[in-house]
Amino acid sequence: MALKELEARYATKRSKDYKLADGGGLYLLVRPTGSKLWRMKYRFADREKLLSFGRYPDLSLADARLKRAEAKLALAAGRDPGAKETAPAGKTFEETATAWHQNRVEALDEAHANRIMARLKRDAFPALGAMSLRQIKPADVLAMIRSVEARGALDVSRRLKQHVSQVYRFAIPQGWADSDPAAYLSDLLKPKPRVRHMPRVGIDELPALVRAIDGYDGEENPKRRAITRAALLFTRLTWARTSETRLATWAEIKRLDGPEPIWRMPPDRMKMEREHIVPLSTQAVDLLKTLRAHSRSAFLFPGERPDKPLSQNTMIYRFYRMGYRGRQTVHGFRGLASTWANEAECYRPDWIEMALAHADEDEIRSAYNSALYLSPRRRMLQDWADSINRMVQGGKAASSSSEMAHLMAR
Repeated sequence: MALKELEARYATKRSKDYKLADGGGLYLLVRPTGSKLWRMKYRFADREKLLSFGRYPDLSLADARLKRAEAKLALAAGRDPGAKETAPAGKTFEETATAWHQNRVEALDEAHANRIMARLKRDAFPALGAMSLRQIKPADVLAMIRSVEARGALDVSRRLKQHVSQVYRFAIPQGWADSDPAAYLSDLLKPKPRVRHMPRVGIDELPALVRAIDGYDGEENPKRRAITRAALLFTRLTWARTSETRLATWAEIKRLDGPEPIWRMPPDRMKMEREHIVPLSTQAVDLLKTLRAHSRSAFLFPGERPDKPLSQNTMIYRFYRMGYRGRQTVHGFRGLASTWANEAECYRPDWIEMALAHADEDEIRSAYNSALYLSPRRRMLQDWADSINRMVQGGKAASSSSEMAHLMAR
């Protein structure tokens, strides 16, 4: 007797598997878990075989019967309905990924487009490039991702999984592939380590910190003291990362003597691998002009030798000597500046994120503009610098340009 739709719909789970037959070898297998699966028994070449059609109700009773009819037609034609047809080799991953990239390149910022192709060439093409799209299995993609994770590049591994899926979404509608082997790998990716925020004092302690930095005179060499102080001042005025300040060069400073001076950092020095423009406040400009008058180095803040930048630990050691060990880091200035800006409630979050060079690398973004929000960011950083000045003036104002020039000249 043929199976009724209501029988399939209301079939309940039991302690063991059981079958609801529909005839012609087709039946609904009900599992103890409650899942309902369409199966069809048939014989081919004197052997009993089994076809799996799918899950009910995703596949309705009517659709299961159509699949049974298709299987019967194949048997009548002397073909095994359970035999998988060998698909032609088709396009390789590398040629498809290249076509996908070419299809998108005009909508992307050039540097961003280059980064995508560089990732594919470095990691995806050696592992998957020569394979046809239909050959690649989830395990192949996972193996490629694991090799990237092994070197600690967790952000890159996630972007590569995303790129593989994008390539397949480009290929499937064109008939080059049937499914995306990276579609179900998200839960298998190695989790990012928990973000460890750099120590920093509370915003209410910022004035005392500012005055402590400006008034510190504990180093023996006055010129080294002046350069370290200048580096700390510049970092807190620009919201820069420590490495960005240390490696800053005079070639990156534009229009110092003209209108709207900026610090233009190239992509290869940035965490997000994008050019970053920092509008310079009048205080930052005055500081740089004082440094320039006494500089014999390509670096804004040279180390012991003019051809070397300030050493990696110089600025943080200054905090240690001032008694802020474990309480404040140079990087912590960024958190303080962000807190100040957000609490002011007159600066848009987009301005703050751009000033911190936090702009997320969204693959859907058509282009990245390093000059975005430049005017409001200039106002915001000027307000921050003016606020710093007021904090300094609340105590000993030790960081004037005249004193800096005096120390540098010694």
